[in-house]
Amino acid sequence: MENFIKKLKDIGELIVFKHSVFALPFIFTAMIVASKQVNDSAWFGFKLLILGALCAVSARNFAMAFNRYKDEDIDKLNPRTANRPSVDGRIGKDNMRIFIAANGVIFIVCAYFINSLAFWLSFPILAVLAGYSIFKRFSELAHLVLGLSLGLAPIAGAVAVSAQIPLWSVLLCLGVMFWVGGFDLLYSLQDIEFDREHGLFSIPSVYGDKATLFISAIFHALSVIFWLLFAWAANLGGFAFFGILLSGVILWQEHRIVRRDFSKIDRAFFTLNGYLGILFFIFVWMSVL
Repeated sequence: MENFIKKLKDIGELIVFKHSVFALPFIFTAMIVASKQVNDSAWFGFKLLILGALCAVSARNFAMAFNRYKDEDIDKLNPRTANRPSVDGRIGKDNMRIFIAANGVIFIVCAYFINSLAFWLSFPILAVLAGYSIFKRFSELAHLVLGLSLGLAPIAGAVAVSAQIPLWSVLLCLGVMFWVGGFDLLYSLQDIEFDREHGLFSIPSVYGDKATLFISAIFHALSVIFWLLFAWAANLGGFAFFGILLSGVILWQEHRIVRRDFSKIDRAFFTLNGYLGILFFIFVWMSVL
């Protein structure tokens, strides 16, 4: 039993489960908005609640485990990542492959039981989720590929409820994509020298820290603009617009922290962005109600 609990802790460390807080609020934001439009109620039912949560968690598990699997050769050279379970031997490569395959199958099967569009979209979604690990080896656009990986969550949420891809879900997706891309740029500042030394294509390693801070600010400005367009296209009320403006204030504070002290990147990355996603959902939910 003790060994089993230890393995669960290792898996939790591998996939950083607590970071699920970034994607889950946005898939459920899309689901309540779609449900309001389709059913005239924010509640979409227990079936979709369970299947939506399983899809979100299994997709993220797949993406994180695939990234750790592909990056083992890089992570073992980086002091910041050398103690990850995928590097220090706590989780072997065979177990990693089983975990990746199992979560991919869970995602596809759950999508099948949602509707046919969700099922057929599950395959290209998994391809995008795996794409980040490959892109960062040859293109600075990897930050946006990571952003798109999380940005697909609201599109998936809308598809789950309405079996279609409405315009507002695409706008919400773009907002999330630039939000995640922007804070991933800040997070990547920690590895700027390592990436340069090992020829990895991150924006900080190619263009430097000052350019990275500027591009990140542009990305976050775009995220707020697309979120405002989402609220307009979805015909949401004042609560949603207020929540989006509050999200903009949180992003501004995030940049203040990082510009003042790079050692506070972890605080800006997890704490503030975690609050942002939850507050975003709450204010959209209040608007829908």
